[in-house]
Amino acid sequence: MRRIVAVVQPFRAQAVLQAIAELGIEACTVCEAKGYGRQKGYLDRYAGSEYSQAFLPKVEITLWAPDGLERKVVDRIVQAARTGRIGDGKILVQPVAEVIDI
Repeated sequence: MRRIVAVVQPFRAQAVLQAIAELGIEACTVCEAKGYGRQKGYLDRYAGSEYSQAFLPKVEITLWAPDGLERKVVDRIVQAARTGRIGDGKILVQPVAEVIDI
């Protein structure tokens, strides 16, 4: 079993969730996240003055895929999340030693 963590743009999160549901992945966790990287933040305005916003909003989707299915899941996430611009996100794949249902 593999743990797959995808950090994607907020406006692409629903497309990613739909893509993994089509593969039969029925459970995942979704969290709001903030981060920074090559995008270098952006300028925002508040009360008439500009300030730098270094952390950009992201959505973190964590799911668990059976061995052999993780490559298909990663490929579907990439297809659903990619816009072709800097900051589309990251995908981490980690082995899972044991899963215990509560």
